[in-house]
Amino acid sequence: MFDKDVVKYLEGKARDLRRNVVYSVGVNYPGHIGGSFSAADVMAALYFHKMKHDPQNRYMADRDRVILSKGHIAILQYSALAEAGYFPKEELRDTKQLYSMLQGHPDLIKSGHIGIEAGTGSLGQGLSIGCGMALGLRMDNNPATTYVIMGDGELAEGQNWEAAMAAARFGLDNLVAIVDKNDKQAQGTIEGRFSLGSIADKWRAFGWNVLEIDGHDMEDILKGLYAAGEAKGVPSVIVSSTVKGKGLDFSEAHPVGFHNAPLTQEQYDAAMAVFSGEEN
Repeated sequence: MFDKDVVKYLEGKARDLRRNVVYSVGVNYPGHIGGSFSAADVMAALYFHKMKHDPQNRYMADRDRVILSKGHIAILQYSALAEAGYFPKEELRDTKQLYSMLQGHPDLIKSGHIGIEAGTGSLGQGLSIGCGMALGLRMDNNPATTYVIMGDGELAEGQNWEAAMAAARFGLDNLVAIVDKNDKQAQGTIEGRFSLGSIADKWRAFGWNVLEIDGHDMEDILKGLYAAGEAKGVPSVIVSSTVKGKGLDFSEAHPVGFHNAPLTQEQYDAAMAVFSGEEN
């Protein structure tokens, strides 16, 4: 059982991250709201509780790393970094603008100085990056953990499973994969586009320590993150069951439509009210 004040604090941070995402997207400009909202609770638990990091010491050697394999939800990671103090929140409005440090996908060259660890977005590659990073940290006797946030849709990419085999072969217990299992992708359901069967069973077959959680239950998320940290000799994967567009009635009702969609002024105002606690 986790302290109720901690859980409440993190739930509030998840709400703040969703508000920051809405602020980043603005009005009449498309943004990946659905997948950002489904992963927001896990992202809050990482950046505001579980991970070791310091916005005042961005390059400290023993910082924990986050690789956002589902790089199209970069606005969520930017929102977490801004909320944590890596850069002013006002700069979120520059997301996806020409020459901005906040590009549509994480860009190590443009935004490595604000907490981005790798350029990602070509789906299926993040776990390979994470494997190399975790192995390098272990070789340096560095205690840091590497977290790789993935989407369930990208598991159709074969490179993931090559990386999964390598991680198990080298016993990378400093590597934690988190699968945001919202059962949707850009144009429909996972089952309807490329059925994966049991995701948990697949990871078990590849030799990973598998944990299954409710990705919107903060206490369950924390249990999963701490259990992953206790596994020795094997990498861990957290299969996080979520709802695409979680937090807004209209995005939950149309998860595919809000995979990458603009907000009207009315929707923007309604969303900001919900995540600011001002709704009736």
